[in-house]
Amino acid sequence: MYLLYSLLLTLGFLILLPRFIVDALRSGKYVTGLRQRLGNIPAFNRKGEPVVWLHCVSVGETRAAQPLVNALLERFPSLTLVVSTTTVTGQQVARDIFRNQAAAIFYFPIDWAWTVRRTLRVIQPAAVLLMETELWPNVLRECHRREIPVSLVNGRISKTSFRRYAKIKHFIKRVLTDLTFAAMQSREDAERIRELGLTDDRIIVTGNLKFDSAATSSDEQLTEEIRQRFQFDAKRALIVAASTHAPEEAIIFVAFKRARLSHPNARLLIAPRHPERFEEVASLLKTTGFSFTLRSKSPSAPEAECDVILLDTIGELRAVYPLADIVFVGGSVTPHGGQNMLEPAAYGICTVTGPHTSNFAAITKALLEENALIQTSAVSPEEATTELADIFTRLLNDDEARRRIGRRAKSVCHRNQGATEQTLGLISQILSAPATTDHEVLSFSTLPATTSK
Repeated sequence: MYLLYSLLLTLGFLILLPRFIVDALRSGKYVTGLRQRLGNIPAFNRKGEPVVWLHCVSVGETRAAQPLVNALLERFPSLTLVVSTTTVTGQQVARDIFRNQAAAIFYFPIDWAWTVRRTLRVIQPAAVLLMETELWPNVLRECHRREIPVSLVNGRISKTSFRRYAKIKHFIKRVLTDLTFAAMQSREDAERIRELGLTDDRIIVTGNLKFDSAATSSDEQLTEEIRQRFQFDAKRALIVAASTHAPEEAIIFVAFKRARLSHPNARLLIAPRHPERFEEVASLLKTTGFSFTLRSKSPSAPEAECDVILLDTIGELRAVYPLADIVFVGGSVTPHGGQNMLEPAAYGICTVTGPHTSNFAAITKALLEENALIQTSAVSPEEATTELADIFTRLLNDDEARRRIGRRAKSVCHRNQGATEQTLGLISQILSAPATTDHEVLSFSTLPATTSK
Protein backbone atom coordinates (compact mmCIF):
# COMPACT_ATOMS: atom_id res chain seq x y z
CA MET A 1 0.00 0.00 0.00
CA TYR A 2 2.82 2.43 0.80
CA LEU A 3 4.38 1.79 -2.61
CA LEU A 4 1.04 2.45 -4.31
CA TYR A 5 0.57 5.61 -2.24
CA SER A 6 4.03 6.88 -3.23
CA LEU A 7 3.40 6.08 -6.90
CA LEU A 8 0.07 7.93 -6.82
CA LEU A 9 1.71 10.87 -5.06
CA THR A 10 4.37 10.99 -7.78
CA LEU A 11 1.77 10.66 -10.53
CA GLY A 12 -0.30 13.48 -9.06
CA PHE A 13 2.81 15.64 -8.79
CA LEU A 14 3.66 15.05 -12.47
CA ILE A 15 0.10 15.73 -13.61
CA LEU A 16 -0.02 18.99 -11.68
CA LEU A 17 3.53 20.01 -12.61
CA PRO A 18 2.44 22.32 -15.49
CA ARG A 19 0.12 24.16 -13.11
CA PHE A 20 2.89 24.39 -10.51
CA ILE A 21 5.20 25.90 -13.11
CA VAL A 22 2.61 28.47 -14.24
CA ASP A 23 1.78 29.46 -10.64
CA ALA A 24 5.47 29.61 -9.78
CA LEU A 25 6.15 31.98 -12.69
CA ARG A 26 3.19 34.16 -11.73
CA SER A 27 3.62 34.35 -7.97
CA GLY A 28 6.38 32.01 -6.84
CA LYS A 29 3.69 30.05 -4.99
CA TYR A 30 5.14 26.56 -5.26
CA VAL A 31 8.78 27.16 -6.13
CA THR A 32 9.39 28.95 -2.82
CA GLY A 33 11.24 26.60 -0.50
CA LEU A 34 11.47 23.84 -3.11
CA ARG A 35 14.89 22.66 -1.90
CA GLN A 36 13.54 22.31 1.61
CA ARG A 37 10.43 20.52 0.34
CA LEU A 38 12.84 18.02 -1.22
CA GLY A 39 14.51 17.39 2.12
CA ASN A 40 17.42 19.84 1.93
CA ILE A 41 16.98 21.33 5.39
CA PRO A 42 19.77 23.73 6.39
CA ALA A 43 21.78 22.87 9.47
CA PHE A 44 20.77 24.66 12.65
CA ASN A 45 22.17 25.31 16.10
CA ARG A 46 20.83 22.97 18.74
CA LYS A 47 20.22 24.85 21.94
CA GLY A 48 19.92 21.59 23.80
CA GLU A 49 18.01 18.35 23.94
CA PRO A 50 15.44 17.17 23.14
CA VAL A 51 14.72 18.44 19.62
CA VAL A 52 10.97 18.77 18.94
CA TRP A 53 9.67 19.17 15.39
CA LEU A 54 6.35 21.05 15.21
CA HIS A 55 4.50 21.07 11.88
CA CYS A 56 1.82 23.68 11.10
CA VAL A 57 0.18 23.75 7.68
CA SER A 58 -0.66 27.41 7.29
CA VAL A 59 -1.49 30.61 9.16
CA GLY A 60 -4.32 29.25 11.31
CA GLU A 61 -2.38 26.27 12.63
CA THR A 62 0.71 28.40 13.21
CA ARG A 63 -1.17 30.93 15.31
CA ALA A 64 -3.00 28.18 17.19
CA ALA A 65 0.34 26.65 18.17
CA GLN A 66 1.67 29.85 19.75
CA PRO A 67 0.45 29.33 23.35
CA LEU A 68 1.48 25.67 23.20
CA VAL A 69 5.00 26.61 22.11
CA ASN A 70 5.23 29.20 24.89
CA ALA A 71 4.13 26.65 27.50
CA LEU A 72 6.36 23.91 26.08
CA LEU A 73 9.50 26.05 26.19
CA GLU A 74 8.66 27.22 29.69
CA ARG A 75 8.29 23.60 30.85
CA PHE A 76 11.39 22.42 28.95
CA PRO A 77 13.75 25.42 28.69
CA SER A 78 16.59 23.33 27.22
CA LEU A 79 14.42 22.04 24.39
CA THR A 80 15.34 22.85 20.78
CA LEU A 81 12.27 23.67 18.71
CA VAL A 82 12.08 23.47 14.91
CA VAL A 83 8.95 24.48 13.00
CA SER A 84 7.75 23.58 9.51
CA THR A 85 4.85 24.87 7.42
CA THR A 86 3.37 23.94 4.08
CA THR A 87 2.21 27.31 2.74
CA VAL A 88 4.20 30.45 2.00
CA THR A 89 1.90 32.57 4.19
CA GLY A 90 2.26 30.07 7.03
CA GLN A 91 6.04 30.28 6.65
CA GLN A 92 5.98 34.05 6.87
CA VAL A 93 3.79 34.04 9.97
CA ALA A 94 5.91 31.32 11.61
CA ARG A 95 9.06 33.36 11.01
CA ASP A 96 7.39 36.31 12.69
CA ILE A 97 5.83 34.48 15.65
CA PHE A 98 8.62 32.01 16.42
CA ARG A 99 11.67 34.01 15.34
CA ASN A 100 13.04 34.09 18.90
CA GLN A 101 11.96 30.57 19.84
CA ALA A 102 12.64 28.22 16.94
CA ALA A 103 16.13 27.11 15.98
CA ALA A 104 14.92 26.48 12.42
CA ILE A 105 11.80 27.32 10.40
CA PHE A 106 11.46 25.50 7.09
CA TYR A 107 9.05 24.00 4.56
CA PHE A 108 7.56 20.56 5.22
CA PRO A 109 8.98 17.87 2.93
CA ILE A 110 6.94 16.32 0.16
CA ASP A 111 5.78 12.99 1.56
CA TRP A 112 8.13 10.73 -0.36
CA ALA A 113 10.14 8.32 1.78
CA TRP A 114 13.50 9.62 0.52
CA THR A 115 12.66 13.29 1.19
CA VAL A 116 11.38 12.44 4.66
CA ARG A 117 14.57 10.48 5.44
CA ARG A 118 16.76 13.39 4.35
CA THR A 119 14.79 15.72 6.60
CA LEU A 120 14.94 13.40 9.60
CA ARG A 121 18.71 12.95 9.20
CA VAL A 122 19.19 16.69 9.67
CA ILE A 123 16.62 17.29 12.41
CA GLN A 124 16.99 14.07 14.43
CA PRO A 125 13.87 14.88 16.46
CA ALA A 126 12.99 13.31 19.78
CA ALA A 127 9.32 13.95 19.02
CA VAL A 128 7.17 15.19 16.12
CA LEU A 129 3.97 17.19 16.68
CA LEU A 130 1.54 17.48 13.77
CA MET A 131 -1.13 20.18 14.01
CA GLU A 132 -4.76 19.37 13.18
CA THR A 133 -5.19 16.93 10.25
CA GLU A 134 -1.71 16.15 9.00
CA LEU A 135 -1.68 12.38 8.47
CA TRP A 136 1.28 11.91 6.14
CA PRO A 137 1.88 8.16 5.72
CA ASN A 138 5.61 8.23 4.92
CA VAL A 139 6.39 10.76 7.64
CA LEU A 140 4.66 8.57 10.21
CA ARG A 141 6.22 5.38 8.87
CA GLU A 142 9.79 6.70 8.76
CA CYS A 143 9.46 8.12 12.27
CA HIS A 144 8.09 4.80 13.50
CA ARG A 145 11.10 3.00 12.06
CA ARG A 146 13.36 5.32 14.07
CA GLU A 147 11.23 5.02 17.23
CA ILE A 148 10.39 8.74 17.09
CA PRO A 149 6.98 9.41 18.70
CA VAL A 150 4.58 11.29 16.43
CA SER A 151 1.50 12.93 17.88
CA LEU A 152 -1.50 14.67 16.37
CA VAL A 153 -2.10 17.91 18.27
CA ASN A 154 -5.32 19.93 18.17
CA GLY A 155 -6.58 17.10 15.98
CA ARG A 156 -9.54 17.59 13.72
CA ILE A 157 -11.29 15.28 11.27
CA SER A 158 -13.95 17.14 9.30
CA LYS A 159 -16.91 15.37 7.74
CA THR A 160 -15.35 15.80 4.31
CA SER A 161 -11.97 14.43 5.41
CA PHE A 162 -13.66 11.54 7.21
CA ARG A 163 -15.53 10.52 4.05
CA ARG A 164 -12.30 10.61 2.04
CA TYR A 165 -10.32 8.64 4.62
CA ALA A 166 -13.14 6.11 4.95
CA LYS A 167 -12.72 5.17 1.29
CA ILE A 168 -9.21 3.90 2.11
CA LYS A 169 -9.96 2.86 5.68
CA HIS A 170 -7.71 -0.21 5.65
CA PHE A 171 -4.68 1.88 4.67
CA ILE A 172 -5.52 4.75 7.03
CA LYS A 173 -5.89 2.30 9.91
CA ARG A 174 -2.36 1.10 9.19
CA VAL A 175 -1.10 4.70 9.05
CA LEU A 176 -2.76 5.54 12.38
CA THR A 177 -0.93 2.74 14.16
CA ASP A 178 2.20 4.91 13.90
CA LEU A 179 0.62 7.69 15.98
CA THR A 180 1.65 7.84 19.63
CA PHE A 181 -1.47 9.78 20.56
CA ALA A 182 -4.12 12.04 19.03
CA ALA A 183 -5.19 15.06 21.08
CA MET A 184 -8.53 15.87 19.45
CA GLN A 185 -10.49 19.11 19.49
CA SER A 186 -13.91 17.60 20.17
CA ARG A 187 -15.71 14.35 20.91
CA GLU A 188 -16.95 14.29 17.31
CA ASP A 189 -13.37 14.47 16.06
CA ALA A 190 -12.37 11.75 18.53
CA GLU A 191 -15.15 9.48 17.35
CA ARG A 192 -14.18 9.92 13.70
CA ILE A 193 -10.53 9.04 14.24
CA ARG A 194 -11.65 6.08 16.35
CA GLU A 195 -13.85 4.85 13.49
CA LEU A 196 -10.87 5.16 11.16
CA GLY A 197 -8.93 2.75 13.33
CA LEU A 198 -7.03 4.55 16.08
CA THR A 199 -7.38 2.70 19.38
CA ASP A 200 -9.05 4.26 22.42
CA ASP A 201 -5.87 4.29 24.50
CA ARG A 202 -4.30 6.79 22.07
CA ILE A 203 -7.26 9.21 21.79
CA ILE A 204 -7.72 12.14 24.17
CA VAL A 205 -10.16 15.04 23.85
CA THR A 206 -8.25 18.13 24.92
CA GLY A 207 -10.37 20.89 23.37
CA ASN A 208 -9.31 23.43 20.79
CA LEU A 209 -6.00 25.29 21.08
CA LYS A 210 -7.52 28.09 19.01
CA PHE A 211 -9.56 29.19 22.04
CA ASP A 212 -6.27 29.69 23.89
CA SER A 213 -4.42 31.29 20.99
CA ALA A 214 -7.31 33.69 20.34
CA ALA A 215 -6.86 35.04 23.85
CA THR A 216 -3.23 36.05 23.28
CA SER A 217 -2.83 39.79 22.84
CA SER A 218 -2.22 41.36 19.47
CA ASP A 219 0.52 43.81 18.64
CA GLU A 220 -0.88 46.93 20.31
CA GLN A 221 1.74 49.16 18.71
CA LEU A 222 0.74 47.92 15.25
CA THR A 223 -2.95 48.38 16.06
CA GLU A 224 -2.32 51.96 17.07
CA GLU A 225 -0.20 52.62 13.98
CA ILE A 226 -3.02 51.37 11.73
CA ARG A 227 -5.57 53.38 13.71
CA GLN A 228 -3.58 56.58 13.30
CA ARG A 229 -2.73 56.07 9.66
CA PHE A 230 -6.31 55.48 8.50
CA GLN A 231 -7.93 57.63 11.21
CA PHE A 232 -10.25 54.91 12.47
CA ASP A 233 -12.46 56.31 15.23
CA ALA A 234 -15.89 55.93 16.83
CA LYS A 235 -17.41 58.49 14.48
CA ARG A 236 -17.21 56.14 11.48
CA ALA A 237 -18.15 52.50 11.99
CA LEU A 238 -15.65 49.99 10.63
CA ILE A 239 -16.62 46.68 9.05
CA VAL A 240 -13.75 44.22 8.60
CA ALA A 241 -14.12 41.46 5.98
CA ALA A 242 -11.50 38.90 6.95
CA SER A 243 -9.93 36.02 5.01
CA THR A 244 -12.24 36.33 2.02
CA HIS A 245 -12.37 34.05 -1.00
CA ALA A 246 -13.80 34.65 -4.47
CA PRO A 247 -16.60 35.63 -5.09
CA GLU A 248 -17.13 36.85 -1.54
CA GLU A 249 -15.44 40.19 -2.22
CA ALA A 250 -18.02 41.06 -4.87
CA ILE A 251 -20.83 40.08 -2.49
CA ILE A 252 -19.35 42.14 0.34
CA PHE A 253 -18.82 45.25 -1.79
CA VAL A 254 -22.48 45.29 -2.87
CA ALA A 255 -23.71 44.54 0.67
CA PHE A 256 -21.50 47.32 2.02
CA LYS A 257 -22.79 49.77 -0.59
CA ARG A 258 -26.39 49.01 0.42
CA ALA A 259 -25.60 49.35 4.13
CA ARG A 260 -24.07 52.76 3.43
CA LEU A 261 -27.42 54.04 2.18
CA SER A 262 -28.43 54.43 5.83
CA HIS A 263 -24.88 54.73 7.23
CA PRO A 264 -22.92 56.79 4.68
CA ASN A 265 -19.93 57.22 7.02
CA ALA A 266 -19.29 53.48 7.46
CA ARG A 267 -15.94 52.18 6.26
CA LEU A 268 -14.72 48.77 5.14
CA LEU A 269 -11.38 47.03 5.53
CA ILE A 270 -11.05 43.86 3.46
CA ALA A 271 -8.36 41.20 3.78
CA PRO A 272 -8.35 38.47 1.08
CA ARG A 273 -7.28 35.05 2.36
CA HIS A 274 -4.61 34.43 -0.28
CA PRO A 275 -1.90 37.00 -1.14
CA GLU A 276 -1.90 36.04 -4.81
CA ARG A 277 -5.42 37.53 -5.03
CA PHE A 278 -4.52 40.98 -3.72
CA GLU A 279 -4.16 42.40 -7.23
CA GLU A 280 -7.42 40.78 -8.36
CA VAL A 281 -9.36 42.33 -5.47
CA ALA A 282 -7.74 45.72 -6.09
CA SER A 283 -8.93 45.55 -9.71
CA LEU A 284 -12.43 44.67 -8.52
CA LEU A 285 -12.42 47.64 -6.16
CA LYS A 286 -11.79 49.97 -9.10
CA THR A 287 -15.22 49.03 -10.50
CA THR A 288 -17.17 49.74 -7.29
CA GLY A 289 -17.07 53.52 -7.17
CA PHE A 290 -15.59 53.47 -3.67
CA SER A 291 -12.57 55.55 -2.79
CA PHE A 292 -9.95 53.08 -1.60
CA THR A 293 -6.32 52.57 -0.72
CA LEU A 294 -3.88 49.74 -0.16
CA ARG A 295 -2.17 49.10 3.13
CA SER A 296 1.08 48.41 1.24
CA LYS A 297 1.15 51.93 -0.25
CA SER A 298 3.09 54.75 1.31
CA PRO A 299 0.91 56.81 3.68
CA SER A 300 -0.90 59.77 2.15
CA ALA A 301 -3.45 62.29 3.39
CA PRO A 302 -6.51 61.18 1.34
CA GLU A 303 -6.46 57.62 2.71
CA ALA A 304 -7.71 58.84 6.09
CA GLU A 305 -11.04 59.57 4.40
CA CYS A 306 -11.27 56.65 1.96
CA ASP A 307 -14.23 54.26 2.02
CA VAL A 308 -12.32 50.99 1.71
CA ILE A 309 -8.86 49.80 2.80
CA LEU A 310 -7.41 46.71 1.15
CA LEU A 311 -5.18 44.93 3.65
CA ASP A 312 -2.69 43.55 1.13
CA THR A 313 -0.14 42.51 3.75
CA ILE A 314 0.49 39.32 5.71
CA GLY A 315 0.28 38.94 9.47
CA GLU A 316 -1.52 42.21 10.26
CA LEU A 317 -5.16 41.12 10.29
CA ARG A 318 -5.18 40.25 13.97
CA ALA A 319 -4.03 43.77 14.86
CA VAL A 320 -7.03 45.18 12.96
CA TYR A 321 -9.72 43.34 14.93
CA PRO A 322 -9.68 45.62 17.99
CA LEU A 323 -10.53 48.52 15.65
CA ALA A 324 -13.63 46.86 14.16
CA ASP A 325 -17.30 47.27 14.98
CA ILE A 326 -18.32 44.25 12.89
CA VAL A 327 -16.20 41.43 11.46
CA PHE A 328 -17.32 39.20 8.62
CA VAL A 329 -15.22 36.01 8.43
CA GLY A 330 -14.85 34.68 4.91
CA GLY A 331 -14.40 31.33 3.23
CA SER A 332 -17.93 30.70 4.43
CA VAL A 333 -20.41 32.09 1.89
CA THR A 334 -18.96 29.72 -0.69
CA PRO A 335 -18.16 26.15 0.42
CA HIS A 336 -14.53 26.50 1.54
CA GLY A 337 -15.26 25.37 5.09
CA GLY A 338 -14.85 28.78 6.69
CA GLN A 339 -11.99 30.58 8.42
CA ASN A 340 -11.25 31.15 12.09
CA MET A 341 -13.86 33.36 13.75
CA LEU A 342 -12.35 33.04 17.23
CA GLU A 343 -9.86 35.90 16.97
CA PRO A 344 -12.45 38.67 16.51
CA ALA A 345 -14.78 36.88 18.95
CA ALA A 346 -12.07 36.83 21.63
CA TYR A 347 -11.79 40.61 21.34
CA GLY A 348 -15.52 40.92 21.94
CA ILE A 349 -16.25 42.02 18.38
CA CYS A 350 -19.63 41.16 16.84
CA THR A 351 -18.80 38.46 14.29
CA VAL A 352 -20.69 37.34 11.19
CA THR A 353 -20.00 34.26 9.10
CA GLY A 354 -21.55 32.39 6.20
CA PRO A 355 -23.22 28.97 6.30
CA HIS A 356 -20.19 26.91 5.26
CA THR A 357 -18.10 26.50 8.43
CA SER A 358 -17.30 22.78 8.45
CA ASN A 359 -13.62 23.47 9.22
CA PHE A 360 -14.72 25.14 12.46
CA ALA A 361 -17.86 23.13 13.22
CA ALA A 362 -17.30 22.80 16.98
CA ILE A 363 -16.37 26.47 17.35
CA THR A 364 -19.39 27.59 15.32
CA LYS A 365 -21.67 25.39 17.42
CA ALA A 366 -20.26 26.72 20.71
CA LEU A 367 -20.79 30.33 19.63
CA LEU A 368 -24.24 29.82 18.10
CA GLU A 369 -25.52 28.03 21.20
CA GLU A 370 -24.79 31.21 23.19
CA ASN A 371 -26.14 33.61 20.52
CA ALA A 372 -22.57 34.85 20.20
CA LEU A 373 -22.30 34.63 16.41
CA ILE A 374 -24.45 35.59 13.43
CA GLN A 375 -24.52 33.01 10.66
CA THR A 376 -26.12 33.67 7.29
CA SER A 377 -28.31 31.22 5.39
CA ALA A 378 -27.28 28.80 2.65
CA VAL A 379 -28.70 30.77 -0.27
CA SER A 380 -27.68 31.95 -3.73
CA PRO A 381 -25.00 34.66 -4.07
CA GLU A 382 -27.69 37.23 -4.91
CA GLU A 383 -29.71 36.33 -1.82
CA ALA A 384 -26.52 36.21 0.27
CA THR A 385 -25.77 39.79 -0.77
CA THR A 386 -29.21 40.97 0.36
CA GLU A 387 -29.00 39.06 3.64
CA LEU A 388 -25.53 40.37 4.42
CA ALA A 389 -26.58 43.95 3.64
CA ASP A 390 -29.57 43.57 5.99
CA ILE A 391 -27.31 42.19 8.74
CA PHE A 392 -24.78 45.01 8.37
CA THR A 393 -27.56 47.61 8.43
CA ARG A 394 -29.29 46.07 11.44
CA LEU A 395 -26.07 45.85 13.44
CA LEU A 396 -25.03 49.40 12.58
CA ASN A 397 -28.48 50.60 13.68
CA ASP A 398 -28.29 48.90 17.09
CA ASP A 399 -25.03 49.52 18.93
CA GLU A 400 -26.14 47.78 22.13
CA ALA A 401 -27.28 44.59 20.36
CA ARG A 402 -23.97 44.49 18.50
CA ARG A 403 -22.02 44.88 21.73
CA ARG A 404 -24.07 42.18 23.50
CA ILE A 405 -23.18 39.67 20.80
CA GLY A 406 -19.52 40.62 21.15
CA ARG A 407 -19.58 40.27 24.94
CA ARG A 408 -21.17 36.82 24.70
CA ALA A 409 -18.56 35.76 22.16
CA LYS A 410 -15.73 36.87 24.44
CA SER A 411 -17.30 34.93 27.31
CA VAL A 412 -17.57 31.74 25.22
CA CYS A 413 -13.91 32.03 24.27
CA HIS A 414 -12.89 32.46 27.89
CA ARG A 415 -14.90 29.45 29.12
CA ASN A 416 -13.45 27.13 26.49
CA GLN A 417 -9.79 27.81 27.22
CA GLY A 418 -7.54 25.13 28.70
CA ALA A 419 -6.53 22.92 25.78
CA THR A 420 -2.93 24.10 26.01
CA GLU A 421 -2.41 22.77 29.52
CA GLN A 422 -3.95 19.38 28.73
CA THR A 423 -1.95 19.03 25.51
CA LEU A 424 1.23 20.04 27.31
CA GLY A 425 0.61 17.27 29.85
CA LEU A 426 0.51 14.69 27.06
CA ILE A 427 3.65 15.98 25.38
CA SER A 428 5.46 16.09 28.71
CA GLN A 429 4.81 12.39 29.22
CA ILE A 430 6.56 11.66 25.92
CA LEU A 431 9.54 13.95 26.52
CA SER A 432 9.98 12.76 30.10
CA ALA A 433 9.53 9.06 29.37
CA PRO A 434 12.46 6.67 29.01
CA ALA A 435 13.12 5.24 25.55
CA THR A 436 10.57 2.61 24.56
CA THR A 437 10.82 -0.41 22.34
CA ASP A 438 8.47 -1.65 19.64
CA HIS A 439 6.78 1.76 19.59
CA GLU A 440 5.26 1.13 23.00
CA VAL A 441 2.26 3.36 23.73
CA LEU A 442 2.29 5.43 26.91
CA SER A 443 -0.79 5.45 29.09
CA PHE A 444 -2.75 8.70 28.88
CA SER A 445 -5.79 7.50 30.80
CA THR A 446 -4.94 9.60 33.87
CA LEU A 447 -5.40 12.89 32.01
CA PRO A 448 -8.93 14.32 32.16
CA ALA A 449 -10.81 14.73 28.90
CA THR A 450 -12.88 17.83 28.29
CA THR A 451 -16.61 17.52 28.73
CA SER A 452 -17.59 20.04 26.10
CA LYS A 453 -16.24 21.63 22.93
